Amino acid sequence: MTNEEIARFFNDTQAYIQGNADLRDPQVEGWFRTRQHFRNSSEHAILQIPVGCGKTGLMALLPFGIAQGRVLVIAPNLEIRRGISTAFDIAGRDCFWTYTRVLTDVNHGPYTAVLDGQDANIHDCENSHIVVTNIQQLASRADRWLPAFPDDFFDLIMVDEGHHNVARSWERVFERFPNAKVVSLTATPFRGDGREIAGEVVYAYPFRTAMVRGYIKQITAVNVAPQEISFTYRGDSRHHTLDEVLQLRDEEWFSRGVALAPECNRSIVDASIQWLQHLRESGTFHQLIAVACSVDHSRQVRSLYAERGLNAREIHSNMPADQIEEVLQDLRRSRIDCIVQVRMLGEGFDHPNLSVAAIFQPFRSLSPYVQFIGRVMRVIHQNNPQHPDNRGIAVSHVGLNIDRHWDDFRRIDREDQELIQGWLESGDERPPADEPGRRRRLTPDMVVQDEIISHFIEQAYLDPMDDAVIDDLVEEFRRRGLDPEALGLSRDNLRQRLIQARTRESMEPREIPVTPQRRRQEARRRLNERSRALASRIVSAIGASINGRNIALTYPELRSVNNYAAVVQIVNRAVNERLEADVGTRGEIPLERLEEVLEQIDQIGDEVQADIQERLSRR
Repeated sequence: MTNEEIARFFNDTQAYIQGNADLRDPQVEGWFRTRQHFRNSSEHAILQIPVGCGKTGLMALLPFGIAQGRVLVIAPNLEIRRGISTAFDIAGRDCFWTYTRVLTDVNHGPYTAVLDGQDANIHDCENSHIVVTNIQQLASRADRWLPAFPDDFFDLIMVDEGHHNVARSWERVFERFPNAKVVSLTATPFRGDGREIAGEVVYAYPFRTAMVRGYIKQITAVNVAPQEISFTYRGDSRHHTLDEVLQLRDEEWFSRGVALAPECNRSIVDASIQWLQHLRESGTFHQLIAVACSVDHSRQVRSLYAERGLNAREIHSNMPADQIEEVLQDLRRSRIDCIVQVRMLGEGFDHPNLSVAAIFQPFRSLSPYVQFIGRVMRVIHQNNPQHPDNRGIAVSHVGLNIDRHWDDFRRIDREDQELIQGWLESGDERPPADEPGRRRRLTPDMVVQDEIISHFIEQAYLDPMDDAVIDDLVEEFRRRGLDPEALGLSRDNLRQRLIQARTRESMEPREIPVTPQRRRQEARRRLNERSRALASRIVSAIGASINGRNIALTYPELRSVNNYAAVVQIVNRAVNERLEADVGTRGEIPLERLEEVLEQIDQIGDEVQADIQERLSRR
């Protein structure tokens, strides 16, 4: 097909968009604003659409009346690419154009080609109206695809999760097709590194309105607040009240110490389980997603949930692909209650039953925070804002200083883009890299001995005192053909009802009971996991190769195949000496002894590392 033929298709086909009750307002309005924009400008267009509001459907509408040639849709990852290609498949039951009645006849298109890296070629693209790909496939180092297309092959480029669009791989695409119109769609029109997104915001749909209309869940932030907290920091014992904690939390050492402290983690775990149980009173199997600082931290958090009777799993990029997929399948099939992730399950992960977000990480910038909260935004019951299942809860600890991001998140709806740059920080969410010769510790510098949780600090996204929220509620009544005044609902009545609903749902913190057996089982499991993690960190700190033999050869009695296996055995031997246990008998060790040795794990590591280095120096 030529560009002229494709242009005629997108401009002459009668697409039922305006007045279509099967489409959502942000889809129709976003399409209309974009069409108006490109009639007067060639500037890149940015559309801000909250997660769950129909961004893929909006992309399906945008070519009509706008594209004057072939369309390219770029996703940031395979998960999102699969979702887009499914919605754009005219032969499939989930074809967006047919189930929304946008097109009554799809026999002549739009045809979509998917660049999947296996069975796609240039002729597929030439015979299609739309090409769907992920950025890694399109602009990979292999350069299979970009050079294959003439510079006028695409007239319209749509970028999903467009806050990535200043990355070099995306810039290469824009440079390759210099005359193409570009539309970036994103829920967060800013980046965590402070760089400005290329383009002009031509349409923004408020999170607030999306919640009022039931497109996304109504979100409430819940922070556990300690009446007092006792801890030791680098040998200095301290005791602080809540007011003092609120002052200290701006200090990075304190917020990170709270993040890694088992006592503080227990407070977040108990609160998140309490809210999960509250949501499950509707009869729906709501699930929980947690974010941790590191792989070891994710295991610590997972154990806390497991001790309290939840079926919890951790997931991180170090796991084999088949193991990751197994965990995700168990989540989707409601076989697990809780998933603890480390930089996983980001953009494009769609699972509506995730309703509680537990935050154990002190996010340093706004963008990853909003992306994580987005995992609990998708509604279970469409267009039903009052349904009890359409609630999302974000649980954290006041000491993590997360509520500053919550406040900034709410301010996104104020459409003051100049404020955004003031919110952004260049903080790195990843754990610091190991210094040569120095092993990253498994236990934090700040050790919390005890904290007493007095109450929850709750903040609903829909603030009853915000006049814009009341405006949206009044408009929603009228959109449904109802007159709130005729129903005896003045603006003050609506405000009071919101306040009363929040008051009824408030809860007091309570501890979730833990049986000694589960606690012992998880302590043993954590000791085994930390022994392996310690071995890996020792090998790295020494600068040895995991598959090398230089360490293994200094311990000939171990008969190890490589350095890592040797150090695992050395560490386990040292741990067993502390436990005063024989090989294979850790299952008989009492809880108190297991937990005592867990606290000594870095001391054991120091001794093992020193012994290995001394033996290596003698060779």
